[in-house]
Amino acid sequence: MATKTNLRWYIVGTIFLATTVNYIDRQALSVAAPIIKKDLQLSNEQYGWIVSLFLLAYAIMQLVSGPIIDRIGTKKSFSIAVIWWSVANMLHAFSRGFTSLGLFRFLLGIGEAANYPTAMKVISEWFPKSERSKAVGILNMGPGMGAIIAPPLMAWLILSFGWKMAFVITGAIGFLWLILWQKIYHVPKKHPKISKEELNLISKESNGGMQHPKTPWLHYFKHKEVWGVALSRFVSDGVFYFFVFWLPSYLTDEKGFSLVEIGLFAWIPFVLSDIGSFMGGWSGTKLIKKGLSINASRKWIIWIGAILVLPVLGCLNTTSPYWAIGLISFALFATQFKQSALFTLPIDLFSKKDAASVWGISGSAGSFGAMLFTPFIGWLVDEISYAPVFIIVALLHIVSASIVMVLIPKIKLIKT
Repeated sequence: MATKTNLRWYIVGTIFLATTVNYIDRQALSVAAPIIKKDLQLSNEQYGWIVSLFLLAYAIMQLVSGPIIDRIGTKKSFSIAVIWWSVANMLHAFSRGFTSLGLFRFLLGIGEAANYPTAMKVISEWFPKSERSKAVGILNMGPGMGAIIAPPLMAWLILSFGWKMAFVITGAIGFLWLILWQKIYHVPKKHPKISKEELNLISKESNGGMQHPKTPWLHYFKHKEVWGVALSRFVSDGVFYFFVFWLPSYLTDEKGFSLVEIGLFAWIPFVLSDIGSFMGGWSGTKLIKKGLSINASRKWIIWIGAILVLPVLGCLNTTSPYWAIGLISFALFATQFKQSALFTLPIDLFSKKDAASVWGISGSAGSFGAMLFTPFIGWLVDEISYAPVFIIVALLHIVSASIVMVLIPKIKLIKT
């Protein structure tokens, strides 16, 4: 059987595809929202609470799923998660109103919560430190790719088969990915196609090669760095979720877009999102190779991205839907540029045995923050307008970057 010296890049490509499927299922609701809100007679605030139920489940399960993933392993964890969220997405077709749609959305959040903690553990197992930001950058293109595919795909499915069948079809995509996952994934030491050169590269820079006793979950909170990553995501994750869940509604309510126009244009900002994610990961790796420390390279990326979100305030002054799409696209580029570094911090700070648990804590904090922000968005839109929402969105990443500087004065490996 032929061996490969770049197998790790096939692995990250596979988890990128999983994350893409994850976000197709996640954004299916936002694309269909203008139609579903009319069909099920939902207000913007009710829609906000439905999204919040997804994020509540997502937040809770990221706390729970991290230790489970660390215990049962990445291959089995990803398989269970994809089956769960695919079935949950298909169940959306049976929604009859606020309660049932909220319930199915909650179930979707339970399954989808395992995606990132599992993927980050895969990266910690398969990549040396010097390549991890690039790997995370590729992984973090998955949300953007899913958001690129979802608008035209969902628009076509809804127009062709109705919104209920659209959820059944998009949910079924996960089972196709599952076949690929079962075929390609093994841990490095047990992979039948890995070369000795690649295995040595991974093992040489591994921060967790020796076996250690499992760290008690509450012990992580003794480290201010865990609080730093968690709080920085608590205040900033809601920005990305705002665009994921509210962009089609914003384009419909404020710019008069039809479903066809949403399919034609709503994917564009997420192309820039993916470019930002890749550029952030690539830039981080480049800075390290040029001699910057991990601490300096990560913080440079975080601050550049945070500052570049600010031009989204221009949406307050433009009447052109195309200028608005352009400014939102740039904001998503900056957001994902920053997050490519922020998302890497748990595996920079902790060994691979703790990777899924620490990432789960930070991801859960981000989801709780987004959960609180989302119904507030709905209330602001119903009672005032989208204007205060854009002001908050523009400033939250600055707050996030400041938290990193205060609570993580130096990014280095922490012994647990």
